[in-house]
Amino acid sequence: MDQHTRSLLTAELKRDEGVSLKPYTDTVGKLTIGTGRNLSDMGISAFENDYLLSNDIVRVESGLDEHMPWWRTLDPVRQRVLANMCFNLGISKLLGFKHTLHLIQRGQYTQAADAMLQSKWAVQVNQRAVRLANMMRLGQT
Repeated sequence: MDQHTRSLLTAELKRDEGVSLKPYTDTVGKLTIGTGRNLSDMGISAFENDYLLSNDIVRVESGLDEHMPWWRTLDPVRQRVLANMCFNLGISKLLGFKHTLHLIQRGQYTQAADAMLQSKWAVQVNQRAVRLANMMRLGQT
């Protein structure tokens, strides 16, 4: 199919299928997103997953930059810990870790790691929290 024909088809499909940037259940009960992407049967490709993940990481970094600009002064391992937590929790819930974030900002990494492990989040994510707390404590993976 040439580029012109593909452009026409794209416009027709958007008109006929619609465009939904959030998942919905279609008329036959299939979870769908975008322009008729059947997630129930088709899912997404590894390339699409990596594209979405890359965009989500940029969003996480932007949120951290906006609300906690000091996070960029941390070493790369501890930056990853905060980015990982922000990815999982979202920036608003991460900001609720006031005491932990204060400890991190002051370089009190052992106490921050202990505080991480005493949170409800740690119970929810279990081994992820243990691993991230150890990274925070030691500054290494």
